[in-house]
Amino acid sequence: MKRRIFSTVTMAVATSFALAACSSPNEDTTSAEATTATSEAHDHNHDHEGHDHDAPGADDADLTEVSSLPQRVVLSHDKGLTTIDPATGEIVDEEKISGFHRLNPAGNTRHLYVSGKDGFTIFDTGAVTQPHGDHNHYYEKSPELTDNILPADKPGHVVQHDGKTALFDDGSGEITIFDNDELEDGTDTMRPAHIVTAESGDPHHGVAVPFKDGSYLTTVGTEDERHRIEYRSLDNEVLASTDDCPGIHGEAVAKGGNVAFGCTNGPIVFDVEAQEFHKVDANDIAKDGYQRSGNLAGSEDSPIVLGDNKTDEDADLERPTSVVLIDTTDYSMKTVELEDSYWFRSLGRTADGDGVVLTYDGYLNIIDVESGKVTDRIEVIKPWKEKDEWQQPGPILKVDGDIAYVTDAENKEFLMVDLQEGEVLTRTELDFAPVEMGIAR
Repeated sequence: MKRRIFSTVTMAVATSFALAACSSPNEDTTSAEATTATSEAHDHNHDHEGHDHDAPGADDADLTEVSSLPQRVVLSHDKGLTTIDPATGEIVDEEKISGFHRLNPAGNTRHLYVSGKDGFTIFDTGAVTQPHGDHNHYYEKSPELTDNILPADKPGHVVQHDGKTALFDDGSGEITIFDNDELEDGTDTMRPAHIVTAESGDPHHGVAVPFKDGSYLTTVGTEDERHRIEYRSLDNEVLASTDDCPGIHGEAVAKGGNVAFGCTNGPIVFDVEAQEFHKVDANDIAKDGYQRSGNLAGSEDSPIVLGDNKTDEDADLERPTSVVLIDTTDYSMKTVELEDSYWFRSLGRTADGDGVVLTYDGYLNIIDVESGKVTDRIEVIKPWKEKDEWQQPGPILKVDGDIAYVTDAENKEFLMVDLQEGEVLTRTELDFAPVEMGIAR
């Protein structure tokens, strides 16, 4: 396929970064969705006189205007990518591609990043929002894996925060940062006009978190170890750092902008206002000094971050039955016992910041993160168990507002769940076992 390569503005940085997409069950895989954006159709009273209502973009000539933004969920599997309408279960599009592909949101309600051997390829879900003065217009088109690609030797984590995206290349250690709104409408023009790249040095498993003023957080390490996190200015000056985060993995942004990272000796929190790092005391939870929350889920509506809780350093594949709640304001942590295990694709957050965990028994556990209590349990799929290899198909949970999207890989099903009402809205049979799920947001 012809690929369109993005031009870049390069900023050299003589340091190395660490952390991103994972390679083993014990390495985990983290949710890199620091923030989410939701677009809703709404009634509006306005004067249409003098307005040009042509469809946006010459390359979007096949757009059809609709009354509300269409719902699109993308599932990856061994034969390619399938886009479905979650409300009806209709298969909207099927894209045949080979290989293992990860899916990440692109910070808007239209696009996703598809991670593959060439880098981060932009997938157009075909759900288009066109701002128009005091209101929006909505369009739909056929989904498409575009020719637009941000090249990477080994594409890793994608993090959105403060209206910016940071992509990490595990194969080169390079970070790519740009504004989300520079992904323009139209498959031939949706390329960031201003890209900043930072050269890290040694290739490794890395992650970066961007801020609106151009500063950013990044991990620093090698292929063999990582324990350092740095906060850097737009000009790459190190403003703050910590070396107290061995085995760094997992990041999440909380309400107020503080950022939590998972370490093997308990989490660490970056205070964005004070521009300093604070270690979370995990002594009451850790076993022989070991406590690892390698998968974290943050919320714009809560200062508390939800994370997994692993305390057995010698386990080949630990199956914890409790999760942790990390308070990013006082740097404390507590556990919530669920009585059953879960895995890295089991964590989500609701519109109000409640935690959601999909456990082996097939239930969604709703957690009030302030009290640490399980307030509801919703049966959604048949009992399951994590496989030895994390790349193999398994259940997936994604939460958008108060709607949960769940897959049952073993039984080839896709579900849409109303978390407020505690009921399954739709259950769709599939002819494949989903590996990853992507929601444009």
